[in-house]
Amino acid sequence: MSPLDVRAFTVGPVQENAYIVRADGDAGRAVMIDPGEEAERLLAAAEDLGVQIEAILLTHCHFDHIGAVAPVARATGAPVYCPEIERPLLTDIMSWVPPGFGPFESHNPEHTVTGGERLKLAGLDIDVIFTPGHSPGHVTYAVPGAILSGDVLFQGSVGRVDLPGGDWGTLERSIERLLKAFPAETVVYPGHMGITTLGRERDTNPFLSELRVRVPRVTSASDAAAAGS
Repeated sequence: MSPLDVRAFTVGPVQENAYIVRADGDAGRAVMIDPGEEAERLLAAAEDLGVQIEAILLTHCHFDHIGAVAPVARATGAPVYCPEIERPLLTDIMSWVPPGFGPFESHNPEHTVTGGERLKLAGLDIDVIFTPGHSPGHVTYAVPGAILSGDVLFQGSVGRVDLPGGDWGTLERSIERLLKAFPAETVVYPGHMGITTLGRERDTNPFLSELRVRVPRVTSASDAAAAGS
């Protein structure tokens, strides 16, 4: 088993990626990222893997990423970590859901995050990085060798910025921060579409052409420190 075991589940009509993440040596414990829908399927997957979900981490609070939070939290007893700015979307979810989706159940999170926290959950060291632009309070979760990027960065694309609170300049700066902070081989587990790496997206993503000019390819931790200085 690799040092990090990440299982992806594409759920709901918007085809959102939810994840169960566990660390080597803690096979019985895991965290769940962005349970967007299909709570019963996600809970069954956790049972099949033989893991107890110890925390539910949210990158942001668009409905397709939080629709199954309440039933998963109730079934597992896991505390929910929610971006602080977007807490009202989770606590009053149906006020923010477009027609034709849901119904979903609101949830009051046990914890909020703003970026800069280091969480120790289920045997994992998780850094919380503030990455707004797709949504005002969006965060990315970094674990050893990987990031769970929500709707910041996709395989060949980026998060949309035409929703309330979206802004392209802010999103571009968030992506630049990630490119400078982590080596090229860092695996990206996005909120939609396929798994990729930071290096692949820096070199080939058509939305990052300007960033390629000003951000060097980070190949090591020392490069990352230099790029961020």
